[in-house]
Amino acid sequence: MPKNVKTPPQQNLADRVPSGRGSPEVVEKRRAARAFNEALLGGAGAPLVDGRTERRRRRLLEELSQGTVRGGKRELKPIEVLSRVQELLELGEPLSSIRKACPRPRPIEATPEIVEGIRRIHEAYTFPAAAYTFVGLDAAALMKAGVIAPKRDFPRSTAPSRKTAPPRTRSTRPPAKSRTTKAGRRGAA
Repeated sequence: MPKNVKTPPQQNLADRVPSGRGSPEVVEKRRAARAFNEALLGGAGAPLVDGRTERRRRRLLEELSQGTVRGGKRELKPIEVLSRVQELLELGEPLSSIRKACPRPRPIEATPEIVEGIRRIHEAYTFPAAAYTFVGLDAAALMKAGVIAPKRDFPRSTAPSRKTAPPRTRSTRPPAKSRTTKAGRRGAA
């Protein structure tokens, strides 16, 4: 190495000044501030949505309504639709508002390949059963894949009939006044 070239001084790792962002005291301050804000603004147990979460929620709803990824250059794949619906549900978004935002997909025929795909996807990701409707899968396909339990139809013989039902108990309220009493008062005035 030539003698004329100056090299920057080597800093020892111990000599570096910490930024203060990751120190335990600062982390505890941020946690305490979040808990304080949540307690005052959100009430007890109410989920508090910060600005980033709200923007993410809006973006996910917008992507579902347009059917494209953020820039509008590429369509959403079915797995992306499922993941966005799952994330919105985790953020507390009601299913009805997701249905309003997402266009109705074309119905998918439940072929053996699709049923196997549903089963494998559900084992890997455990999407909510309601999310599959946003990609065009119905309850029958989900039952075939084992995502939801088949409905049990009870035979008529096990359903209780009116004859075997216990008699209704009478109300303990005092009987209502008769109409003649009310009408008599009206006419007297």
